[in-house]
Amino acid sequence: MNWIILIIGGLFEVGFTTCMGKAQASTGTTALMWWGGFAISVCLSMYLLHRASLSLPIGTAYAVWAGVGAIGTALMGILVFKEPADIGRLFFIFTLVASIVGLKLVTN
Repeated sequence: MNWIILIIGGLFEVGFTTCMGKAQASTGTTALMWWGGFAISVCLSMYLLHRASLSLPIGTAYAVWAGVGAIGTALMGILVFKEPADIGRLFFIFTLVASIVGLKLVTN
């Protein structure tokens, strides 16, 4: 269950980075709503990381949380913000996925 909590926390990290990007590209009330989403996502992401780290090693929990966030943010950059999706970038996203799976396999 703590692995699921950790992954959800990583997804909220994707949420706060996406909200930040959208807020920076917006103005007025729309920007305020994106900043509100950013604040909520940051709080939930950190809380879920904290909860997962109560039973998982903190180094593993942080690495997985950051990895999920990095993978998701890179994919959102490609899909939403139209960043390049070249072979090198996709290769290194895959290596992050492999590293997260590896940490899961070696952690009790």
